[in-house]
Amino acid sequence: MRIFITGVAGFLGSNLADYYIKKNYKVFGCDNLVGGELSNLNKKIVFYRANCENFASMLKIIKNVDVVCHAAAYAHEGLSVFSPSLITKNIIAGSSSVFSAAIQNKVKRIVFCSSMARYGNIKPPFKESDMPKPVDPYGVAKLAAEEILKILCNIHNVEYNIAVPHNIIGPKQNFKDPFRNVLGIMTNRMLQNKSPIIYGDGTQTRSFSDIDDCISCLDQLIVNKKIKSKVVNIGPDEEINLISINELFRKISNILKFNKEPIYYPDRPAEIKNSHCSSDLARRILNYKTKYTLDESIERAVDYIKKKGAKPFVYNYKVEIKNKHTPITWKKKIF
Repeated sequence: MRIFITGVAGFLGSNLADYYIKKNYKVFGCDNLVGGELSNLNKKIVFYRANCENFASMLKIIKNVDVVCHAAAYAHEGLSVFSPSLITKNIIAGSSSVFSAAIQNKVKRIVFCSSMARYGNIKPPFKESDMPKPVDPYGVAKLAAEEILKILCNIHNVEYNIAVPHNIIGPKQNFKDPFRNVLGIMTNRMLQNKSPIIYGDGTQTRSFSDIDDCISCLDQLIVNKKIKSKVVNIGPDEEINLISINELFRKISNILKFNKEPIYYPDRPAEIKNSHCSSDLARRILNYKTKYTLDESIERAVDYIKKKGAKPFVYNYKVEIKNKHTPITWKKKIF
């Protein structure tokens, strides 16, 4: 099989590429390297430096492949409230460009990596049958891209699946981005001997997915011919995998033997208090199961960052709206 992965130098894309290279697939991919790293790329990947928003580029490079997995995204849910033009253009225009190029070049299947942000502030655990109610531009954009994909694939007779991952963590994750990835930000600051920053009171809960567990599900959505036209949550739903941000801080502190307390800042606007999903469908059709416990996944992610060493935070994304609601950590580049 020949597979094309957008965002192939990023966290999810590079790990997925490694998985398929081990299976002797021919892997192609693109990345604009805003959030991805060349060091993440396996030498066997046929790599193109390109932006998904550029349709002409996508049309040129997405050729002679069987499946396209669209993993590229400015995955910045919180930032989207303050940079809606940047984020929605990337998600909606970028996704539409990739879908159009893939269909024009006669791919057999498109797999889109969506986000739990599609569900918004409804009561968890989120189920695929729930009516999505996104509360930020990022979630709206992801849901819009899903609907665009369904329409295009139904009209042009192309198979599709939609994966809905949940807070993926693990090796190769970007820990220099000050706008997203709470585990990476906390760990990077602690390695710099700086107190991590927590928005709100830290009691908000999240469920974290190990990258390997996520890829095992994506693999089925990509290669299993019997599974098509599905929207599937990917993420642990066992109660033991739910964790507050305060608890996450303590676990990272224990691993790094860090003895300072966190600094608390006001809540970020539109941030969901409690977010986790139901994985019943994934278990039923993808044979989903967690390979790692939450503690093991956290330790794997922290160990990767520790080995890489502390890095300065990189402000690659422009904050479009600066007012009293904008987190001061972003306005003053406190990280």
